[in-house]
Amino acid sequence: MQDLQTHDLEMQDLVSMALRYQRGELHVLDQRRLPAEEHWHVCRDIDDLVSLIRGLAIRGAPLIGVAAVVWVAHRAAQGDDAVTLASAIATLRASRPTAVNLMNYLDHLQAELDRDIGNAALIDECIAIFEEDVALCDAMSENGAALIRDGDRILTHCNTGGLATVGVGTALGVITRAHLQGKSISVWVDETRPLLQGGRLTAWELGRAGVPYRLICDSMAAGLMARGEVDHVMVGSDRIAVNGDFANKIGTYSLAVLAKHHDVPFYVVAPRTTIDPDCARGELIPIEQRDPGEVRGVSGSFGDCSWAPADAPVYNPAFDVTPAALVTGWILDSGVYTQQDVAGGVLAKVYKELTGSN
Repeated sequence: MQDLQTHDLEMQDLVSMALRYQRGELHVLDQRRLPAEEHWHVCRDIDDLVSLIRGLAIRGAPLIGVAAVVWVAHRAAQGDDAVTLASAIATLRASRPTAVNLMNYLDHLQAELDRDIGNAALIDECIAIFEEDVALCDAMSENGAALIRDGDRILTHCNTGGLATVGVGTALGVITRAHLQGKSISVWVDETRPLLQGGRLTAWELGRAGVPYRLICDSMAAGLMARGEVDHVMVGSDRIAVNGDFANKIGTYSLAVLAKHHDVPFYVVAPRTTIDPDCARGELIPIEQRDPGEVRGVSGSFGDCSWAPADAPVYNPAFDVTPAALVTGWILDSGVYTQQDVAGGVLAKVYKELTGSN
């Protein structure tokens, strides 16, 4: 990485699959335009960044958090004072309600700001968060890949790769790591309605990585499991309660129920930064309600298409909550944990180890 001089402070370049901070500008890959077009959007101000996060141009719990952190670092490098930086942190914190990495990261930065550490030290904290996400993804991938055998058929939901993190990803990171280890695996990719984040994004990532996959409609998973064609289900998470319940893209709970019925191992893959230490159980996780238009039709680089009456009433939660009782294991950067581990309070413990909190 090359260093650049911004006012009196240095802010090094930071580059991932979907986010680039280069020459003093934050560029994000507009995921709404994939797979047809790889368009990089330059964030000009905080309102621009918030709009990109809310509009899902930037998505994935770790990536949302890191993008916000990089913006705070950018403004610190521009010489913003503590009051202005605190305002930016509060604005970004409110941009999405469910993905807790955003809150965990920004609360950490606010605590550092309250300590009056200065802009240079705050920038260092932000860079450390970016680099930490890369390391957490690598660790998760190694831990999870050890569970995958040659010939396994893995079903995944939504997108959990380099488009959702600044590292190799969570569940998709596990899958691609197993592929790189030479294991002959294949992947069932849920379309992931209503926004098609599996069909548009996961299929795109797996194709680039050379991992064999087949795209399916979400409703096809039950039939595949019944025929014995799924060996593992691996998904990501946007927030994990300390009892192991977790929120993920809508449709995840259905997969967990199906996997339990068909005796298919079901794993959630996430970094410790996705644990909410203040959330005791899943029912306390705030669930984002999104635009009804996402269910009445579809919009993207391919154009707009509506299939329902324009005034059709819609229920559109972005996430559902999967109870811990349906989870075979939690694949974190710090290890793979069983239901017995989680019932014993391991999630709160590993979060404290990461943050150094008491």
